[in-house]
Amino acid sequence: MYKFSIITATYNSQSSIFQCLSSILNQTYSNFEIVLVDGVSTDHTLQIIKEFHDSRIKVVSEPDNGLYDALNKGITRATGDVIGFMHSDDFFANPNVLENLIAAFHDEKVHGVYSNLKYVSQENPEKVLRNWKSKDFQYNNLKYGWMPPHPTLFLRKEVYQQIGSFNRRLEIAADYDFILRLFTSSKFKIQYLNIYITHMRMGGASNGSLNSILRKSCEDYQVISQFKLWGIFTLIFKNLRKLPQVFL
Repeated sequence: MYKFSIITATYNSQSSIFQCLSSILNQTYSNFEIVLVDGVSTDHTLQIIKEFHDSRIKVVSEPDNGLYDALNKGITRATGDVIGFMHSDDFFANPNVLENLIAAFHDEKVHGVYSNLKYVSQENPEKVLRNWKSKDFQYNNLKYGWMPPHPTLFLRKEVYQQIGSFNRRLEIAADYDFILRLFTSSKFKIQYLNIYITHMRMGGASNGSLNSILRKSCEDYQVISQFKLWGIFTLIFKNLRKLPQVFL
């Protein structure tokens, strides 16, 4: 019976952490742990977490060097067979998400799974602002800025052991760098499940302000150049891909 490790990084997340953890703990598939890496929150985040009284929540609270450092700590501490991420502003779409995912991992040739994601309003998480519907992977699509929604990506632990974790020198685009390392490798079979599994609040590190969007674009271009894609054209296509999501 496969065990999930769901990694959640928090820092002063009192406004959203209850919904985030509730969506995990209410899953019909119960063989999981929540590896919660807190950056020494000064609000009521840790108190809210303690009130769940669930032994599957494993908490470490210590200073870190940003989001990706915290996620790397979570990967190191994960004891499950399959690793996924749930940011503190996010929540699962329904109680059957892990049940649906685990069915794919019964095929031992499958190294990972990704799905669809909805961006929702910070103030009203029932209001959908963007609809990120992915598709089956084709290598050439990487040149056109394609990537799956990272919060929907679940991978066997050995994938991280083989290709490493997040590049901490990147402040915003380390997930894009990781995804290109994953999808440019021929070692892994990654399956697309055409279901919505994650709701993500708008306003995170990569989409919270014009300044953060510009910083992300600079880092994206750095990553694109490293992997020798189509340079500025890949970056343009990557950003243009977001437009249809608003109208879906």
